[in-house]
Amino acid sequence: MATLRVLIAGGGTGGHIIPALAVARELAAHHAAELLFVGTARGMESRLVPEAGFNLKLVHVGQLKNVSLVTRLRTFMDLPRSIFTCRKLIRSFRPNVVFGVGGYASGPAMAAALQLNIPAMAFEPNAMPGLANRLVGKRVQAAAVNFPSAAKWFNNAEVTGIPVRPEFFTLAPPPLGAQPHLLIFGGSQGALLFNVHLPIILKDLLDAVPGLTVLHQCGARHIETTLAAYSASGADSSRWQVSPFLDDMPARFGSANLVMARSGASTVAELAAAGKPALLVPFAAAADNHQLRNAEEMVKAGAALLLDEKDLDVPGKLLGSLAGLLTSAERLASMSAAARTQAHPDAAECIANRLVELAAL
Repeated sequence: MATLRVLIAGGGTGGHIIPALAVARELAAHHAAELLFVGTARGMESRLVPEAGFNLKLVHVGQLKNVSLVTRLRTFMDLPRSIFTCRKLIRSFRPNVVFGVGGYASGPAMAAALQLNIPAMAFEPNAMPGLANRLVGKRVQAAAVNFPSAAKWFNNAEVTGIPVRPEFFTLAPPPLGAQPHLLIFGGSQGALLFNVHLPIILKDLLDAVPGLTVLHQCGARHIETTLAAYSASGADSSRWQVSPFLDDMPARFGSANLVMARSGASTVAELAAAGKPALLVPFAAAADNHQLRNAEEMVKAGAALLLDEKDLDVPGKLLGSLAGLLTSAERLASMSAAARTQAHPDAAECIANRLVELAAL
């Protein structure tokens, strides 16, 4: 049987490259596939792909979103060269199928694949697809999406979900009768908005929710200022902890009754896998407002409460939302069950199998 060769293009953020790596591992382990990643020097793939043991080729692709007109024009002028480079890579590697995961390098690589009549499949983790995927969505042979609402942008789309670490799916709920615990998770770099607003309400929140403990990941850059703000809040220091970065996130999720977080695709997928109720505050500057769309899907499912960034400036809004959730065990249980309906434990396997089908060896 011929060797399966898959070219995986794109990245930029963890929400694109981490699921791509999960699919790559599935392809290597169960289909003996040869894999080549194509990305950019400024994306997370430049570090994560080599660390995972996969080959990576870098291409120069400019930015189109949230940049000046001059930068956009330069990107459009460079686009033919980027596509030409990707055509050369495809001819050299000779993939049976190209998998575009979104992000800067995905567009040129997918365009090159389509020009060369190589089967192409898109992956879209967000409810609102990014620009690269919107441009090629109706021309690809297949697509894997996380939210049903994204399927309309693609040809032959299937809701596969996002690959998530298996540990998230096996978490037991906090023990009955245990004191409530709130996890505040602003992403690996922290969320400045959370770091500013949580200390302001902390004392009142602890007074409103008997026995509550709080763990807040604030990001390494903000640890000193956030710690100072928490210390100045007057809240009982034995009931809160601030950390620059948290290891073993599945275990951290497991001990939480409620998670306050942004609504990037990976975070939302992990919340679903863990069955965790969430208070979601979308990052307002996210491209195409995709974090808001992700949060809205979780709210629609009954798994989350949504606050806009501006809501945090409304006196009592954040405090009332957190206290209301944390003092209602029935509502948290209902949200937990709803979150699990959005989980996809076999996402990596499903995506890998579709790629194998497309390759048609």
